[in-house]
Amino acid sequence: MTPTGSSNGTPYVRVRDGFRAHPLAFDAVLAFGVLVSMIAGSFTDPHGSPDGPTFGDHSPDVWSVLIMVAGAAALVLRRRNPFAVLCFTVTISLFELVSDNRPAPIAMSAVVALFTVAARTDRPTTWRVGLVTMAVLTVAAMAFGPTHWYAQDNLGVFAWTGMAAAAGDAVRSRRAFVDAIRERAERAERTREEEAGRRVAEERLRIARDLHDVVAHHIALVNVQAGVAAHVMDKRPDQAKEALSYVREASRSALDELRATVGLLRQSGDPEAPTEPAPGLAVLDGLLDSFRKAGLPVAVAVTRADGDKPLPATVDLAAYRIVQEALTNVRKHAGPDAEAEVSVVRVGRTVEITVLDNGAPRTGAAQPEASGGHGLLGMRERVGALGGTLTAAPRYGGGFRVQAILPVTSRTGEDT
Repeated sequence: MTPTGSSNGTPYVRVRDGFRAHPLAFDAVLAFGVLVSMIAGSFTDPHGSPDGPTFGDHSPDVWSVLIMVAGAAALVLRRRNPFAVLCFTVTISLFELVSDNRPAPIAMSAVVALFTVAARTDRPTTWRVGLVTMAVLTVAAMAFGPTHWYAQDNLGVFAWTGMAAAAGDAVRSRRAFVDAIRERAERAERTREEEAGRRVAEERLRIARDLHDVVAHHIALVNVQAGVAAHVMDKRPDQAKEALSYVREASRSALDELRATVGLLRQSGDPEAPTEPAPGLAVLDGLLDSFRKAGLPVAVAVTRADGDKPLPATVDLAAYRIVQEALTNVRKHAGPDAEAEVSVVRVGRTVEITVLDNGAPRTGAAQPEASGGHGLLGMRERVGALGGTLTAAPRYGGGFRVQAILPVTSRTGEDT
């Protein structure tokens, strides 16, 4: 049982939504209702007795019934070609009005067709078509009808056609008004989102400028004071101690302002800053074990001379992330039977990270970059920021090869 207030709504709402989804079915029901009304009206005589109209004193002939069926059937196509339907219903209404017998109320189909034309066109067209339809049907009823020209039946034709045109124009105006309100609301929503995005971009730019000014100022001060301390350390230790105190205060102030500035970017639902150190090659075995548990065999070779210094933090983190992303691509794209090899080699002032796999050849959509991911793009940006190089290409005979060469020293030539 559907609970009250559910998305299905009341039976009226379900029927209304069904007719909106299937307008041809609604037009068929409307045509049937018009046919029933015309047939019922053909049995009615408004002047049957002094006391009022009577029902059943006469019945329509077969020809009138066929005309009424044709007029009602034409209404099924009123949305597809409203002008053609209006011309057809007006024509058969004129044919029925000029007949010798008492005319059937076939003009009801013309009234519905005129309403459709008025609801689906502009106001000038409604005025022109409505006046022509009213004039033609009213004049025909006055000239060829069985009653006097001033009878209320003839005035009824004039009134019904006029009301149909007015009602259709009112419906069209209301639809246009609702569409204008909806379009204005959508435009206002788009404008509000664009304005919010622009304000966010401006605020981020302002924060970035503030962050740059804060860090640049304090780091420059720290650099100057550290140079002074190194210069006078042996000859004037008191002045060196004073310079080091300035370094400590400047670094503390830089950290405080950096924390305050970055805090502006943190939202209420963001997790707290991590307390564990950034990952590096020291925890590479744990990373490889996680891939092995996921079903990817990985062999590793790490070479390091005894006199090599530890990698700088940025290079160490970049090497770890490159291995992580490369193995992720192997897991995604190389197939279920693929195996991987990882090597990390220190060569002079550089470190080379190579990840190989023996998966199926990757062509077209199987390429990591073509599959919609951003792994290789992110690796290139990370390596480029450190001044290194990255090559990623299929291997001869199958598989893929990713190699990154990272400098162990900074771009200035000093050890990082």
